[in-house]
Amino acid sequence: MDTPFLYTDFSTFLRKYFPEKVQKISLNAGFTCPNRDGVKGQGGCTYCNNQTFNPEYCKTEKSITQQLEEGKLFFAHKYPQMKYLAYFQAYTNTYGELDELKRKYEEALQVDGVVGLVIGTRPDCMPDNLLNFLEELNKTHFLLVEYGIESTNDITLKRINRGHTYANTVDAVERTAARGILSGGHVILGLPGETHDELVVQAGELSKLPLSTLKMHQLQLIRGTRMAREYELCPQDFHLFEVDEYIDLVVDYIRHLRPDIVLERFVSQSPKELLIAPDWGLKNYEFTAKVQKRMKELGAYQGKSYRD
Repeated sequence: MDTPFLYTDFSTFLRKYFPEKVQKISLNAGFTCPNRDGVKGQGGCTYCNNQTFNPEYCKTEKSITQQLEEGKLFFAHKYPQMKYLAYFQAYTNTYGELDELKRKYEEALQVDGVVGLVIGTRPDCMPDNLLNFLEELNKTHFLLVEYGIESTNDITLKRINRGHTYANTVDAVERTAARGILSGGHVILGLPGETHDELVVQAGELSKLPLSTLKMHQLQLIRGTRMAREYELCPQDFHLFEVDEYIDLVVDYIRHLRPDIVLERFVSQSPKELLIAPDWGLKNYEFTAKVQKRMKELGAYQGKSYRD
Protein backbone atom coordinates (compact mmCIF):
# COMPACT_ATOMS: atom_id res chain seq x y z
CA MET A 1 0.00 0.00 0.00
CA ASP A 2 1.31 3.46 -0.92
CA THR A 3 2.28 5.76 1.91
CA PRO A 4 -0.19 8.68 2.08
CA PHE A 5 1.24 12.11 1.48
CA LEU A 6 1.30 14.57 4.33
CA TYR A 7 0.95 17.52 2.00
CA THR A 8 -1.03 18.41 -1.12
CA ASP A 9 1.07 16.98 -3.98
CA PHE A 10 1.19 17.88 -7.67
CA SER A 11 0.41 14.43 -9.09
CA THR A 12 -2.84 14.25 -7.15
CA PHE A 13 -3.66 17.78 -8.29
CA LEU A 14 -3.20 16.85 -11.96
CA ARG A 15 -5.46 13.81 -11.60
CA LYS A 16 -8.33 16.20 -10.90
CA TYR A 17 -7.96 17.49 -14.44
CA PHE A 18 -6.70 14.52 -16.45
CA PRO A 19 -7.58 10.80 -16.35
CA GLU A 20 -4.25 9.81 -17.91
CA LYS A 21 -0.61 10.37 -16.99
CA VAL A 22 0.49 13.91 -17.83
CA GLN A 23 4.07 15.09 -18.23
CA LYS A 24 5.42 18.64 -18.59
CA ILE A 25 7.75 19.25 -21.54
CA SER A 26 10.08 22.21 -21.06
CA LEU A 27 10.39 24.76 -23.86
CA ASN A 28 12.80 27.55 -24.69
CA ALA A 29 10.68 29.90 -26.78
CA GLY A 30 13.44 32.47 -27.28
CA PHE A 31 12.27 35.09 -24.81
CA THR A 32 14.47 37.29 -22.63
CA CYS A 33 13.84 39.20 -19.36
CA PRO A 34 13.51 42.92 -18.54
CA ASN A 35 16.45 42.64 -16.15
CA ARG A 36 18.59 41.29 -18.99
CA ASP A 37 17.74 43.51 -21.93
CA GLY A 38 18.23 46.84 -20.14
CA VAL A 39 14.57 47.75 -19.54
CA LYS A 40 15.02 47.17 -15.80
CA GLY A 41 18.62 46.08 -15.61
CA GLN A 42 21.43 44.06 -17.11
CA GLY A 43 22.80 40.62 -16.45
CA GLY A 44 19.65 38.97 -15.14
CA CYS A 45 19.20 37.50 -11.66
CA THR A 46 22.52 36.98 -9.92
CA TYR A 47 21.88 33.24 -9.40
CA CYS A 48 20.60 32.47 -12.91
CA ASN A 49 22.14 30.19 -15.49
CA ASN A 50 19.37 28.76 -17.68
CA GLN A 51 21.56 25.80 -18.65
CA THR A 52 20.74 24.33 -15.24
CA PHE A 53 17.17 23.43 -16.18
CA ASN A 54 16.95 23.28 -19.96
CA PRO A 55 16.91 19.72 -21.37
CA GLU A 56 18.99 18.98 -24.45
CA TYR A 57 16.01 19.32 -26.79
CA CYS A 58 15.35 22.92 -25.59
CA LYS A 59 17.19 24.95 -28.21
CA THR A 60 15.98 28.31 -29.51
CA GLU A 61 16.91 27.40 -33.08
CA LYS A 62 14.21 24.71 -32.91
CA SER A 63 10.54 25.58 -33.34
CA ILE A 64 8.04 25.12 -30.51
CA THR A 65 6.64 22.13 -32.39
CA GLN A 66 10.05 20.50 -32.85
CA GLN A 67 10.96 20.92 -29.18
CA LEU A 68 7.66 19.38 -28.12
CA GLU A 69 7.97 16.44 -30.54
CA GLU A 70 11.50 15.71 -29.33
CA GLY A 71 10.31 16.01 -25.74
CA LYS A 72 7.52 13.55 -26.43
CA LEU A 73 10.03 11.03 -27.78
CA PHE A 74 12.10 11.47 -24.63
CA PHE A 75 9.17 10.59 -22.35
CA ALA A 76 6.98 8.28 -24.48
CA HIS A 77 8.89 5.09 -23.65
CA LYS A 78 7.66 5.32 -20.05
CA TYR A 79 3.96 5.77 -20.75
CA PRO A 80 2.90 5.31 -24.39
CA GLN A 81 -0.54 6.84 -23.69
CA MET A 82 0.88 9.87 -21.89
CA LYS A 83 -0.41 13.39 -22.48
CA TYR A 84 1.67 16.54 -22.20
CA LEU A 85 1.70 20.07 -20.86
CA ALA A 86 3.80 22.54 -22.84
CA TYR A 87 5.97 24.22 -20.21
CA PHE A 88 7.23 27.61 -21.32
CA GLN A 89 10.09 27.62 -18.83
CA ALA A 90 13.20 29.50 -19.93
CA TYR A 91 13.38 33.19 -19.07
CA THR A 92 10.18 35.33 -19.07
CA ASN A 93 7.48 33.76 -21.23
CA THR A 94 5.00 36.63 -21.16
CA TYR A 95 7.60 39.24 -22.14
CA GLY A 96 6.90 40.09 -25.76
CA GLU A 97 4.35 41.46 -28.18
CA LEU A 98 0.88 40.01 -27.69
CA ASP A 99 0.67 38.59 -31.23
CA GLU A 100 4.01 36.80 -30.81
CA LEU A 101 2.95 35.35 -27.46
CA LYS A 102 -0.39 34.15 -28.84
CA ARG A 103 1.29 32.54 -31.84
CA LYS A 104 3.72 30.55 -29.68
CA TYR A 105 1.10 29.42 -27.18
CA GLU A 106 -1.28 28.38 -29.94
CA GLU A 107 1.47 26.52 -31.83
CA ALA A 108 2.14 24.47 -28.68
CA LEU A 109 -1.53 23.60 -28.26
CA GLN A 110 -1.74 22.34 -31.84
CA VAL A 111 0.85 19.61 -31.20
CA ASP A 112 -0.74 16.18 -30.87
CA GLY A 113 -1.01 15.06 -27.25
CA VAL A 114 -0.52 18.53 -25.74
CA VAL A 115 -3.44 19.14 -23.40
CA GLY A 116 -2.49 22.43 -21.77
CA LEU A 117 0.09 25.09 -20.99
CA VAL A 118 2.26 26.02 -18.03
CA ILE A 119 3.70 29.50 -18.51
CA GLY A 120 6.66 30.60 -16.40
CA THR A 121 7.04 34.34 -15.98
CA ARG A 122 7.82 37.28 -13.69
CA PRO A 123 5.18 39.13 -11.68
CA ASP A 124 6.02 42.44 -13.37
CA CYS A 125 5.37 41.03 -16.85
CA MET A 126 1.65 40.31 -16.93
CA PRO A 127 -0.19 43.10 -18.75
CA ASP A 128 -3.97 43.17 -18.74
CA ASN A 129 -4.27 42.64 -22.50
CA LEU A 130 -2.41 39.34 -22.16
CA LEU A 131 -4.57 38.38 -19.19
CA ASN A 132 -7.62 39.02 -21.38
CA PHE A 133 -6.31 36.48 -23.91
CA LEU A 134 -5.32 33.95 -21.23
CA GLU A 135 -8.73 34.24 -19.60
CA GLU A 136 -10.35 33.14 -22.87
CA LEU A 137 -7.77 30.40 -23.43
CA ASN A 138 -8.41 29.11 -19.94
CA LYS A 139 -12.04 28.39 -20.85
CA THR A 140 -11.01 25.66 -23.30
CA HIS A 141 -7.57 24.47 -22.11
CA PHE A 142 -5.71 23.66 -18.93
CA LEU A 143 -3.61 26.68 -18.01
CA LEU A 144 -1.25 27.40 -15.13
CA VAL A 145 0.72 30.65 -14.87
CA GLU A 146 3.81 30.15 -12.73
CA TYR A 147 5.33 33.29 -11.22
CA GLY A 148 8.96 33.55 -10.15
CA ILE A 149 8.46 35.05 -6.70
CA GLU A 150 11.81 33.91 -5.24
CA SER A 151 11.38 35.94 -2.02
CA THR A 152 8.86 38.09 -0.17
CA ASN A 153 11.68 40.35 1.05
CA ASP A 154 12.32 43.45 -1.08
CA ILE A 155 15.88 43.78 0.24
CA THR A 156 16.62 40.27 -1.00
CA LEU A 157 14.92 40.90 -4.34
CA LYS A 158 17.10 43.95 -4.89
CA ARG A 159 20.24 42.09 -3.89
CA ILE A 160 19.62 39.30 -6.41
CA ASN A 161 18.77 41.81 -9.16
CA ARG A 162 15.19 40.66 -9.69
CA GLY A 163 14.04 44.09 -10.79
CA HIS A 164 10.62 43.81 -9.14
CA THR A 165 9.15 44.03 -5.65
CA TYR A 166 6.98 41.70 -3.62
CA ALA A 167 4.10 44.15 -4.17
CA ASN A 168 4.40 43.28 -7.89
CA THR A 169 3.95 39.62 -6.95
CA VAL A 170 0.86 40.31 -4.88
CA ASP A 171 -0.65 42.36 -7.70
CA ALA A 172 0.07 39.82 -10.45
CA VAL A 173 -1.13 36.76 -8.54
CA GLU A 174 -4.32 38.49 -7.42
CA ARG A 175 -5.12 39.77 -10.94
CA THR A 176 -4.45 36.35 -12.46
CA ALA A 177 -6.50 34.40 -9.93
CA ALA A 178 -9.34 36.91 -10.30
CA ARG A 179 -9.64 35.79 -13.94
CA GLY A 180 -10.11 32.18 -12.82
CA ILE A 181 -6.63 31.20 -13.99
CA LEU A 182 -4.55 28.83 -11.87
CA SER A 183 -1.61 30.73 -10.38
CA GLY A 184 1.62 29.12 -9.25
CA GLY A 185 4.67 30.44 -7.45
CA HIS A 186 8.36 29.62 -7.25
CA VAL A 187 10.64 30.49 -4.33
CA ILE A 188 14.29 29.89 -3.49
CA LEU A 189 15.05 28.95 0.11
CA GLY A 190 18.38 30.13 1.48
CA LEU A 191 19.02 33.32 -0.45
CA PRO A 192 21.70 35.51 1.17
CA GLY A 193 20.55 37.14 4.38
CA GLU A 194 17.37 35.07 4.85
CA THR A 195 17.21 32.93 7.99
CA HIS A 196 15.19 29.84 8.87
CA ASP A 197 12.76 31.89 10.97
CA GLU A 198 12.32 34.52 8.25
CA LEU A 199 11.58 31.83 5.70
CA VAL A 200 8.91 30.33 7.94
CA VAL A 201 7.30 33.79 8.07
CA GLN A 202 7.53 33.83 4.26
CA ALA A 203 5.37 30.69 4.14
CA GLY A 204 2.66 32.53 6.03
CA GLU A 205 2.91 35.55 3.73
CA LEU A 206 2.60 33.43 0.60
CA SER A 207 -0.40 31.67 2.10
CA LYS A 208 -2.29 34.99 1.96
CA LEU A 209 -2.07 34.94 -1.84
CA PRO A 210 -4.55 33.05 -4.05
CA LEU A 211 -1.82 30.63 -5.14
CA SER A 212 -2.85 27.21 -6.42
CA THR A 213 0.65 25.70 -6.61
CA LEU A 214 4.09 26.34 -5.16
CA LYS A 215 7.58 25.18 -6.05
CA MET A 216 10.48 25.65 -3.68
CA HIS A 217 14.09 24.68 -3.93
CA GLN A 218 17.38 25.21 -2.17
CA LEU A 219 19.77 27.96 -3.17
CA GLN A 220 22.36 26.50 -5.53
CA LEU A 221 25.57 28.22 -6.52
CA ILE A 222 26.09 27.78 -10.24
CA ARG A 223 29.29 28.31 -12.18
CA GLY A 224 29.36 31.40 -14.36
CA THR A 225 26.84 33.38 -12.33
CA ARG A 226 27.33 36.64 -10.49
CA MET A 227 26.30 34.97 -7.27
CA ALA A 228 29.08 32.41 -7.66
CA ARG A 229 31.52 35.31 -7.88
CA GLU A 230 29.97 36.94 -4.80
CA TYR A 231 30.39 33.66 -2.91
CA GLU A 232 34.02 33.45 -3.95
CA LEU A 233 34.65 36.97 -2.63
CA CYS A 234 32.46 36.87 0.52
CA PRO A 235 31.55 33.29 1.50
CA GLN A 236 30.53 34.51 4.95
CA ASP A 237 27.48 36.17 3.37
CA PHE A 238 26.03 32.77 2.46
CA HIS A 239 24.55 29.93 4.45
CA LEU A 240 24.53 26.74 2.40
CA PHE A 241 22.32 24.13 4.02
CA GLU A 242 23.42 20.65 4.93
CA VAL A 243 20.79 18.22 3.70
CA ASP A 244 19.26 17.37 7.11
CA GLU A 245 19.13 21.05 8.02
CA TYR A 246 17.33 21.83 4.77
CA ILE A 247 14.89 18.97 5.33
CA ASP A 248 13.97 20.44 8.70
CA LEU A 249 13.46 23.86 7.07
CA VAL A 250 11.20 22.38 4.39
CA VAL A 251 9.13 20.54 6.99
CA ASP A 252 8.75 23.71 9.06
CA TYR A 253 7.86 25.67 5.92
CA ILE A 254 5.19 23.13 4.94
CA ARG A 255 3.67 23.24 8.43
CA HIS A 256 3.12 27.00 8.06
CA LEU A 257 1.63 26.88 4.55
CA ARG A 258 -2.08 27.05 3.78
CA PRO A 259 -3.24 23.43 3.51
CA ASP A 260 -4.68 23.60 0.00
CA ILE A 261 -1.60 24.98 -1.78
CA VAL A 262 -0.29 22.25 -4.09
CA LEU A 263 3.41 21.56 -3.54
CA GLU A 264 5.18 20.58 -6.71
CA ARG A 265 8.75 20.15 -5.53
CA PHE A 266 11.21 20.89 -2.71
CA VAL A 267 14.61 20.68 -4.41
CA SER A 268 16.28 21.31 -7.72
CA GLN A 269 19.06 19.28 -9.33
CA SER A 270 21.56 21.24 -11.40
CA PRO A 271 24.06 19.48 -13.69
CA LYS A 272 27.13 18.40 -11.73
CA GLU A 273 29.47 20.19 -14.12
CA LEU A 274 27.74 23.50 -13.30
CA LEU A 275 27.03 23.03 -9.60
CA ILE A 276 29.41 24.52 -7.05
CA ALA A 277 27.36 23.79 -3.91
CA PRO A 278 25.50 22.28 -2.18
CA ASP A 279 25.90 18.82 -3.72
CA TRP A 280 23.81 16.36 -1.71
CA GLY A 281 23.81 13.54 -4.24
CA LEU A 282 20.05 12.99 -3.90
CA LYS A 283 17.44 12.54 -6.61
CA ASN A 284 14.18 14.47 -6.22
CA TYR A 285 12.23 11.36 -5.21
CA GLU A 286 14.88 10.45 -2.63
CA PHE A 287 14.67 13.88 -1.07
CA THR A 288 10.87 13.74 -1.05
CA ALA A 289 10.99 10.41 0.76
CA LYS A 290 13.27 11.93 3.40
CA VAL A 291 10.86 14.86 3.85
CA GLN A 292 7.95 12.50 4.34
CA LYS A 293 9.91 10.39 6.79
CA ARG A 294 10.84 13.47 8.83
CA MET A 295 7.26 14.75 8.79
CA LYS A 296 6.02 11.43 10.18
CA GLU A 297 8.67 11.46 12.88
CA LEU A 298 7.57 14.95 13.95
CA GLY A 299 3.84 14.42 13.49
CA ALA A 300 3.91 17.27 10.97
CA TYR A 301 1.55 17.94 8.09
CA GLN A 302 0.82 20.81 5.74
CA GLY A 303 -0.99 23.62 7.51
CA LYS A 304 -0.49 22.29 11.03
CA SER A 305 0.90 25.65 12.17
CA TYR A 306 -0.94 27.79 9.61
CA ARG A 307 -2.88 30.75 10.95
CA ASP A 308 -5.17 32.63 8.57
